Amino acid sequence: MRTPPKRRLRLPRSRLGRIAAAVAAVLLLGPLLLILLFRFVPVPLTPLMLLRAAQGYGLNHHWVPYEHLAPTLAQAVIASEDNRFCTEWFGFDFDALSGQIAALGDGERPRGASTITMQTAKNLFLLPGRDWFRKLLEAWLTPQIALLWPKQRVLEVYLNIIEFGPGIYGAEAAARSFFGRPAAALTREQAIRLAVVLPDPLDRSAVRLSAGLRERVGVIDRRIGQLGSLLACAR
Repeated sequence: MRTPPKRRLRLPRSRLGRIAAAVAAVLLLGPLLLILLFRFVPVPLTPLMLLRAAQGYGLNHHWVPYEHLAPTLAQAVIASEDNRFCTEWFGFDFDALSGQIAALGDGERPRGASTITMQTAKNLFLLPGRDWFRKLLEAWLTPQIALLWPKQRVLEVYLNIIEFGPGIYGAEAAARSFFGRPAAALTREQAIRLAVVLPDPLDRSAVRLSAGLRERVGVIDRRIGQLGSLLACAR
C-alpha cells in the first residue's frame, strides 16, 4: 500500500505578503529607530565589537561625552580622514565620489571616498566587508544619520565606537591603553598618533609608528593648521 505523498505547507499569498511587508518594515524602520535612539543615548556595543570579541580580541570600550575628548583629536581625525566633514551634505563627499567614479570609468582602481559619517554608519550597524550590498546599506544609512544628528554628535559617536587597536574601541580606551591617560588629557601629538592608526588599527600601534607613519603625523599636524574654518564643527 502506497504512502500518500506529504503535502507541502504553502502559505496563502496574502499571508506571504504580510510577512514580506513586516520584514521590510523591520529592515527599514529598525535602523531608523536606533539612529533616533543613539542621537541621545550612548552606543553600548557594535557588530564589530561582538565579532572581534568572538575572534578572541577582547573588548575594551569606555564611552565618554564629547567634551571629555581632547579637541585636537576630532580635528586630527577630520584632517586625516575627511577634510570636508564639517561642510558635507547628507554625509557624502560628492567631489570625492565623482572623482572615484571617473577613476573607475578610466579603468583605474578607486581609492575610496568614505566619509566620517559613512564610517559611523558602517561601524554602528554593519560588519566589515567590501561587497556592493554592504556598500548599498551603508549608503542608505549614512544620510539618515547626517540628517538626524548634528555634526558634533556624529564625531562623538564615531570617536567612541571606532576601532583603535585589537579589542580597543573609542578614544577613551585607546588613550588609556596607549598613553596611560584619559582622552581629555591627550597631547596634540598623541591625538594625531591615534588618528593615523585608524585606517588599519589591527596592524598599527599609536606608540610604535613606522617612519612613514611618523611622517604622516607631521603632515596631519600641518594640515590642522591649514584647514581653518573647515574644522569649525570640531571645536
